[in-house]
Amino acid sequence: MNINHKAPATGSREPASGIIRSSTRNSQHISKPWYPLWSGILAVLLGLGPVISSAEPPEGRGPGMNKPLGWAKGRILVMPRAGLPEKELAKVLGEHGGKGRKIGQSDLYIVDLPGNASEKAVAARLAHHPALKFAEIDQEVEPALIPNDPYYGSAWHLPKIGAPSAWDSSLGSGVTIAILDSGVDPNHPDLSPQLVPGWNFYENNSNTSDVYGHGTKVAGSAAAMANNAQGVAGVAALAKIMPVRVSGSTGYATWSAISQGLIYAADRGVRVANASFLGLTDSASTRSAAQYMKDKGGLVIVSGGNTGVLQNYAVTTSMVAVAATDANDFRASWSSYGNYISLAAPGAGIWTTTMGGGYGAASGTSFSSPVTAGVVALMMAAKPTLSNTQIESLLFSTAV
Repeated sequence: MNINHKAPATGSREPASGIIRSSTRNSQHISKPWYPLWSGILAVLLGLGPVISSAEPPEGRGPGMNKPLGWAKGRILVMPRAGLPEKELAKVLGEHGGKGRKIGQSDLYIVDLPGNASEKAVAARLAHHPALKFAEIDQEVEPALIPNDPYYGSAWHLPKIGAPSAWDSSLGSGVTIAILDSGVDPNHPDLSPQLVPGWNFYENNSNTSDVYGHGTKVAGSAAAMANNAQGVAGVAALAKIMPVRVSGSTGYATWSAISQGLIYAADRGVRVANASFLGLTDSASTRSAAQYMKDKGGLVIVSGGNTGVLQNYAVTTSMVAVAATDANDFRASWSSYGNYISLAAPGAGIWTTTMGGGYGAASGTSFSSPVTAGVVALMMAAKPTLSNTQIESLLFSTAV
């Protein structure tokens, strides 16, 4: 079937090309008949490391805010060792004036501390407690957006990853993608029919409207509607979108909000989640929450980062960390790289939805990540009997 890309006619479309994956992950072929379907469905691996594109440099390191990263005041995150009774955990936390709140059905806890407590000091002491697996401060993370990118044109990334061929077999119907971000514009014509109820973990209410603009762009990259004679087409145009707000009006989120969002989505049967923030693999709490979703049959896709240099973020199999490529399959000059990267996907000049019902081109690993999440949704919809680990292996093994 043919899908109307619904993008402006400016710019050129690249022919479909191969994909490459990181050599840091093991891969295997799952089912030979599936190989041709997904061959060419994702982008370039960052085993290429410093090979970069000639794209113009970004303005700043992300959303344009150079404020130092802080952490949430008055709380930390902990995970008790298996079998620790609730009363014993309460006693351990009570020694520091803390009170634990369990996140969903997981074993992860948010610990509220008294006003005079030092979050860093308490987390450092609890990290060595024999009854706990880990303890950490509730770090802030920034969205992985490069604003004001010079690329404005058609949706070159869709033919590049082979999406039109995939659409003959799948449009993502029956799959929900949780978008952990600044919210989603509930009135956008290319998004509103796709939305399902989510939650606002920043303000602890049901208002998931976008307060920064980042989430609306990310959601459109993954699953904007197709064939409605307007705007753009997402990779998985019939997938549902669950908006999970984890940030405020500055775009910054916390490890605790993202962890809560992942567990919330997993507990409601969501099998694909996207979190376009920097350095998420460094958080033990977020890794735990992502593994919780993976244990329930889901996959968590996250941004690789926009620092333009080698990063030593933690390597994990609980998330799929995605770097960004340009129309020539080169690493975008601003895209981070390192052993923690699983894949790379188009992330430069991605035409998508914007707040207020508009459209525009945006760049960053914030968008290579949801492009990948959209591909995962297509795969899940095309063959629902595939497990998440089979889908992950197919994604890796069919990458160039």
